[in-house]
Amino acid sequence: MALALHSQAPDFSLPSTSGKNFVLSCDMADKPCIIYFYPKDFTGVCTAEACSFRDHFEAFRNLNVAVIGISRDSIATHRQFIKQYKLPFDLLSDSKGKVTKLYRAEIPFIGMPKRVTYLLDATHKIIGVHEALFESGEHIRSMLKILHGKA
Repeated sequence: MALALHSQAPDFSLPSTSGKNFVLSCDMADKPCIIYFYPKDFTGVCTAEACSFRDHFEAFRNLNVAVIGISRDSIATHRQFIKQYKLPFDLLSDSKGKVTKLYRAEIPFIGMPKRVTYLLDATHKIIGVHEALFESGEHIRSMLKILHGKA
């Protein structure tokens, strides 16, 4: 089960495809953002989800909402994924799964990452959550509905 709505998103630091460590409280200070967790680069549903965020990136940018993807893949694999699919946002590497676990984005007991999307407001309170392992499109639609006040 994902983190609760209206709870404070935990702060974290992870390596980023930007070449530096991403720190939520610093890099997104006073900024809303979407953090989406996904199992693995270059897999069917994960690729569809990343491409859907890419295709809707302008809508999120127009609402001043950053998009950040997190999986356990390496930075090198993330960079290949970004290049191949022309992703306009950074991906973070959670190779040890600590942040994935912290955000309850892993299946208990087996430790497999799952697909969870969080929408954080400018104070990093969770104002939207969508959790569904085997589909990707509804994650984006759900976040846009919340941002447009239609949820």
